[in-house]
Formats: sequence, C-alpha cells, structure tokens
Amino acid sequence: MPLIATGDIKTYYEIAGEGSTLVFVHGAAGSHDNWHPQVKHFSNRYSVITYDLRGHGKSTGSDRKYSCALFADDLHALLTALEVEHPVIGGLSLGGMVCQEYAVKYQSNLAGLVLADTAVASALTWSDKLQKWMFPSNLVKWYVRRKSPEDYAKWSFGYFDMKEDVREYLIQEQLRMDQGEFLKLIDAIYGFDLLDLATIKVPTLVVLGENERKAAFPHAEKMFELIEDSKKVLIPDAGHASNLENPGEFNRVLDEFLEHVF
Repeated sequence: MPLIATGDIKTYYEIAGEGSTLVFVHGAAGSHDNWHPQVKHFSNRYSVITYDLRGHGKSTGSDRKYSCALFADDLHALLTALEVEHPVIGGLSLGGMVCQEYAVKYQSNLAGLVLADTAVASALTWSDKLQKWMFPSNLVKWYVRRKSPEDYAKWSFGYFDMKEDVREYLIQEQLRMDQGEFLKLIDAIYGFDLLDLATIKVPTLVVLGENERKAAFPHAEKMFELIEDSKKVLIPDAGHASNLENPGEFNRVLDEFLEHVF
C-alpha cells in the first residue's frame, strides 16, 4: 500500500479484506506490523486497516510538537482520505490514548471503540504522579540521549511483564525508530491528560492483560466507569501486549464485541 498525504505528513497504511472497517493503532515505537495476528484473523470478514503513526515505521515525521491529539487528527485525516465511514477503531497502549482522543473529537465517524492495555492520563493515581515527579520528561530525554538505543530499549521494556519473544520483537521495533522522533514521542505521552470520556456513547471494549502492571488496572477501571456503554475484559496469560501474547483469546473477545457493534 502507498503513502498517503495526511495534513503535513505522509502516512503509510495497509488494507486487508473487505466489509465493515476495523482500524488498529499501534503503541509507542511500534508499527502497523504489531497487529499482524489480528489482520490475519479479521480480514476474512472485515476490511482491516493498519498504519504507522507519525514518525513511526514508514510514515514521515515533522518538526511539530507531538501529542496524542495530533496523532488523532492524523488518524482522522487518514480515514477522510480513504473515505472510511463509521469504523471500529482499536488501540494498544499509546494507540489506545490516540483512540480516546479520536473518540472524543470525532465520534460522529465512529461505530465502536477498543481500548487495550492503555491509560486515561499520564498520571491518574498518586503512584502515577510520584513516578512522573521522579522521572520527569526532561530527565527521561536526558537518559535516552546518553544511553545506547539497545540499552534504553531493554530498560524501557523491563518495566512490563510480557512473554520474552514478544518483548524481544517490540525491542527490535523500537530500535528501528529515529531517536529524534522517539524524543518527541515522550512529549506526547507525558502530555496526555484525562479526557471527557463520559461523552463517548459508542460501544466500547476495555481490554487488559491479566499480567499487566498493577498501575494499569485503575486506568482500565476509570474507562469502564466513565464510558457508559463499555465492557471490561481480562485477557489470560498476557501482559502489556495482550494482542500479541494471547492473540487467540484477544481475537475471540473482539469477535464477540464486533458481533454486537456491526
């Protein structure tokens, strides 16, 4: 699939299958390939779109300050250019933050929402706030600049419980990202604040790996609390990358959700 102009960048995307549209948004320092088990499974019945976020993979970057709101605008521009109407969009981790921004701002062009292993803000609980105070964005950037890419990637993924083959795959994905783009990504993550999720009225699936960090569970609970038409599901034998660690169960849960939406 080609690159397509989306505002001030060009976005790389792929489309597989036909039918109602699913759009998957990958996590920080990942790529469209992070959803390969879902593309294989769902493209038999749906049109499945995966793409690379601004500054990731084959999509171009820019000199602008990055934010989840900007990433959501990019997604809107992509769907507009492709003339996609009323998709279900789903995102993991950073991708879930982008999907929240999209759902709040562009809900009129949305059929359903999937929020997987993600957060409602950079700091929701007192534990989050303490962590953010101890490791402010400037300190993290300083650390990234002074460590080798390999050392930093191993350090950053060391905080997550996940299967070792998935961890190594995601480390290799991060190593492909330009350091300058990665530094701008830190601003997007640190700048993410709690949105007015109560305005989201479309069916929403909140997914969490059962082995996720304890800090992630209050975020999932907050989504479930604020979004009226929502359901929360734990994926067994999975951590932060639940769609890759237990794709069979992740896909089964999503299948049930899509039967309700489409």
